[in-house]
Amino acid sequence: MKIMLAGGAGYIGTHTAIALIEAGHEVFVVDNFSNSCREAVRRVEKITGSEVRLYEADCCDYMSVRMIMSKEKPDSVVQMAGYKAVGESVAKPISYYRNNLDSTLTILEVMAECGVKSIVFSSSATVYGEDNPVPYTEDMPRGRCSNPYGWTKSMIEQILEDAAAADPSLSVVLLRYFNPVGAHESGLIGEDPQGIPNNLMPYITQVAVGRRDKLTVFGGDYDTPDGTCRRDYIHVMDLADGHARAVDYAAAHKGSAIFNLGTGIPYSVLDMVNAFSDACGHPLNYVIGDRRAGDLQDCWADAEKAGRILGWKATRGIAEMCRDSWNWQRNNPKGYADSEEDSDEEDDEE
Repeated sequence: MKIMLAGGAGYIGTHTAIALIEAGHEVFVVDNFSNSCREAVRRVEKITGSEVRLYEADCCDYMSVRMIMSKEKPDSVVQMAGYKAVGESVAKPISYYRNNLDSTLTILEVMAECGVKSIVFSSSATVYGEDNPVPYTEDMPRGRCSNPYGWTKSMIEQILEDAAAADPSLSVVLLRYFNPVGAHESGLIGEDPQGIPNNLMPYITQVAVGRRDKLTVFGGDYDTPDGTCRRDYIHVMDLADGHARAVDYAAAHKGSAIFNLGTGIPYSVLDMVNAFSDACGHPLNYVIGDRRAGDLQDCWADAEKAGRILGWKATRGIAEMCRDSWNWQRNNPKGYADSEEDSDEEDDEE
């Protein structure tokens, strides 16, 4: 099948592109590079030996999306275009609502015009909110979200379910991510946020490689064994494999379905710090700071449904997550920046 990866030049998108190509699919990417770069897609091509057509466009731009989808005629869309930082969403709620809802609504409108009947959406465990008990199961109600980012995911899930209910020929798969970390085992691609990282692992790796002085752990007084938040960290390649399974499922089924993608194992922030220290071979400098707005104490998955229906299960543990994150960062201390600079110099010479 031909798959449109909306937001596919980003961290999860590039790893998903590899999994889809290895599963035999043809992939093209639409991205505006707000938190990604062309070099990441070039490296996907190097890893897979396959061409990945790349369109620079904002998925909120109706005319651009219509032009691309009309030209490419995809069989399915994987929608992962959107802002994704919990803390930033608290500070910039209007931007998050505008961008995340508009991108999905635009894609749905164009899909209807172009006759595309399958979409896999990158949702989040944040939709379970503050009131559901862990571990989270897909039959729990969407909860009272603790931040605007979570509310955008919850609203989009409802929009997609309503669209599937109105159109019996539409297939919608909602993938509720837990906490993606790690990198491709080649070390060629990985997480490379622009500016100050909003997520734990890229901050840890940048401290380990010397780009930042220390890590601030947000809150050390939670009711957990070591006082720090606990999360379900999942290797990004396990997450990518989940997308490949979801695309196949969406092609064969109609209506809407929800799947958790997580390991079901909670690790605290300090568990991750200590495991990464083992992976990189030296201790990490960190301090305990105040709690961060929008953070929950505990969040982990029950992923039994994905195993039973999709035949998917996370196979990589915390050691592999930290090993591959470190392999990426130590081989790319500045992320993709050096390669991007080299490409710019070559373009200038021509």
